Amino acid sequence: MTEQGARTLANAILATAAVVAAYYVVRTPRLRHALWNAGTTALKTTLPAYLLREVRQAWIESGHAA
Repeated sequence: MTEQGARTLANAILATAAVVAAYYVVRTPRLRHALWNAGTTALKTTLPAYLLREVRQAWIESGHAA
C-alpha cells in the first residue's frame, strides 16, 4: 500500500467514525442535550472573549493608549 493510499484509507475510516458518532449523539437525548449545553456555553464564553481581544488589538493598533 502506498502512503497516499494509506492516508486515503485512514481519512475514510475517521470520517466514518465521525458520522457514526454524530448519529449516536443525535439519537441519544441525554447526549444531545449535553452537547447543546456545551455548545451554548462555548459560544457564550469564547465569542465575547474573542471580540474583546480583537477590539483591544484594534484599539492598540490605531495608536491610542490603553
